[in-house]
Amino acid sequence: MTTLARPTDTLTRDALTVLQPGFVGTSAPDWLLRRIGEGLASVGLFGRNIASPEQLGALTAQLRAERDDVLVAIDEEGGDVTRLEVRSGSSFPGNLALGAVDDTGLTRDVAAEMGRRLAACGVNLNWAPSADVNSNPDNPVIGVRSFGADPLLVARHTAAYVEGLQSAGVAACTKHFPGHGDTAVDSHHDLPRIGVDPDVLRARDLAPFRAAIAAGSRAVMSAHIVVPSLDAEYPATLSRRILTGLLREELNYDGLIVTDGMEMQAIAATYGIERGSVLAIAAGADAICVGGGLADDETVLRLRDALVGAVRSGELSEERLADAATRVRALAHWTSMPGAADRSGGAPGTEIGLVAARRALTVTRGESYTAPLTEAPYVAAFTPMANIAVGDETPWGVAAELERLLPGTRTGSFTGADAGALALAEAGERRVVAVVRDAHRHGWMAEALTTLLTARPDTIVVEMGVPRSAPRGSLHIATHGAARVCGLAAAEVITGA
Repeated sequence: MTTLARPTDTLTRDALTVLQPGFVGTSAPDWLLRRIGEGLASVGLFGRNIASPEQLGALTAQLRAERDDVLVAIDEEGGDVTRLEVRSGSSFPGNLALGAVDDTGLTRDVAAEMGRRLAACGVNLNWAPSADVNSNPDNPVIGVRSFGADPLLVARHTAAYVEGLQSAGVAACTKHFPGHGDTAVDSHHDLPRIGVDPDVLRARDLAPFRAAIAAGSRAVMSAHIVVPSLDAEYPATLSRRILTGLLREELNYDGLIVTDGMEMQAIAATYGIERGSVLAIAAGADAICVGGGLADDETVLRLRDALVGAVRSGELSEERLADAATRVRALAHWTSMPGAADRSGGAPGTEIGLVAARRALTVTRGESYTAPLTEAPYVAAFTPMANIAVGDETPWGVAAELERLLPGTRTGSFTGADAGALALAEAGERRVVAVVRDAHRHGWMAEALTTLLTARPDTIVVEMGVPRSAPRGSLHIATHGAARVCGLAAAEVITGA
């Protein structure tokens, strides 16, 4: 039974209820437990909060000792974006790999297994899947997080992912509405604009969200993007036309609307997090995600007081805040119901991620290809700057897996104009395995490959991003993502294991 540690007035409790804050540490700080006692209904977890499944289970139990229906949310997309396995790399390939296979049953099974692992640790809300149609190949923040560039493919896999995740009793939060795939700007850093005709947007970007809603997605996350054809003034997160008019009324969505992180610069640098949070709730959002960068009690109190103040000043209606809080509590109730998880189908198995990663490979053998590697190579990783959603904590590549299969493998990381020449110098006489990520987006990376292949035509190339460039090298492997299992699958092909 849910308990409140101390009485708080209804308005203040509702303001706390709509917040989804983060915190620092691997156990819950006293301030967080105190706010849960006062009405906070959700907590967001990040990589910094997770050391092991056992520790995570103890943490979520600690939270539920204060409130048994608390929503514990996480950003666990699989693939490049993982929090459960932030220091080792994911056991599941990401969306682009699943889209490349294009087997909705496999996508459903992968999401169900991920859901089971989350549920076993006490996590019941996943800020996933990404339903963005990656229509702009130069997109700096979506890329492999998307199932692909075909709206119908993205739609069917989004629906399968939602069904699989929620079969384990973990609520899906489909993102980033109304679609972040046609941007050339990362909303972590600035406010993107999508200058697309409304008919194109409805046919292309909204198709996966319609599918997610039909599949019963319990939550939808808004995007910090301006779509002038829908609302020339406000970004989607703050737009009543988009959240209420389009999502609620036109698409008939009745679940929880969650904002993307309010401390992202698209909002924080334009409206500020307090003003942004008030505008978001007024526009139709139900939950304010914050805590990736601002993860302390002061942030929670600032947002709580901003919402309470907006109601008291008449800027935000008390009814709208109460409605938002009611939707949060309704989702919390769903996750705590015994019937939320349907385990009748049985677990597809813990190796489902590796099975999917193997199936996602596209392997091209060049004229100079002879046989699998049998001697330890030199792995040259051409490393672009990681976007904030992925982070730079999570390892990627094939070096660790090749070292396991071919002991003595050496590796180095290179970037910039001299990357190819430096890699050649370090490799010496060893066979070179070049690992790239979105080579089509980085001129220096393409030049590095040219330098390598001119000097060493037998170079093996592994593309772990979006494979837009033509295959090059004696052996070219497109993994469609940089999850640990993608690296393992590629290493198996390289060595013939």
